[in-house]
Amino acid sequence: MFYVIISVCCSVTVSVFLKLARRYEISVAHAVVWNYLVCSLLTLLIYRPEISVKALGSAPLGIYGLLAVLLPALFIIMGLSVRYTGIVRTDLAQRLSLFIPLTTAFLLFGETASYVKIAGIILGFAAIVCTIPWHKNVQKPDKSGVWIYPLVVFAGIGVVDVFFKQIASFKALPYTGSLFIIFSLAFILSLLVFVGAILLKKTRFSWVNLFCGVILGLFNFGNILFYLKAHQALPNNPSVVFSAMNIGVIVAGALTGVFVFKEKLSLLNKAGLLIAVAAIMIIAFAR
Repeated sequence: MFYVIISVCCSVTVSVFLKLARRYEISVAHAVVWNYLVCSLLTLLIYRPEISVKALGSAPLGIYGLLAVLLPALFIIMGLSVRYTGIVRTDLAQRLSLFIPLTTAFLLFGETASYVKIAGIILGFAAIVCTIPWHKNVQKPDKSGVWIYPLVVFAGIGVVDVFFKQIASFKALPYTGSLFIIFSLAFILSLLVFVGAILLKKTRFSWVNLFCGVILGLFNFGNILFYLKAHQALPNNPSVVFSAMNIGVIVAGALTGVFVFKEKLSLLNKAGLLIAVAAIMIIAFAR
């Protein structure tokens, strides 16, 4: 479980970075550019994926392109979600997004839906509803509708998970090879937008943002690396890794948000956290 703990710490650290970005005048959009450069380089150095021209010719390039656009965009939305609704709700939205690929598997790909899985999915969506700040705005009273940010995170990461599951089924290219291509494309597209903004004098280069982007990339990649290592260390217990990772992030994110950043949660929000943990446990052990 050591790898799971490290992966959880990396995931929550990313959220803490996004929370602190505004306080220290760090541009999340700029940091995301260098984050994907770091992720692509580390994927290449650590996994050394073999990518043949033949395999690349039959690869799902359209999905690669969509993910290269979605991943940086979602990172920026996550930054807004953490800023206006807090770490607790944003991390919860990320983790509960797993119910979207589960639902898609039943509706589109013909996977058998057991009553236990359906119950887990219903609880998951109920948890999302419970964590929305229905009665008052969070942190910024002049910002109406900030609840839309965690919902976009929930839906967006759910769609990304569906795409990654499709990529995992493509056997001609190793999964790490696909990751390298996606991270590289995300970096190139983000860099083009960044350079365009500089040429239009909408922004400027900052060494501080570059340094912060490198740090962000290290923790973002660490989350992926140690999660994969946890599955390799416990190959016969995927449900344990799955549930420990998701519940760990929810609990660690909640503790960090409430005790470090003094985020306020209503009784309904707290109930949503408990429902989320129950939903993940049900799904994990129904697999």
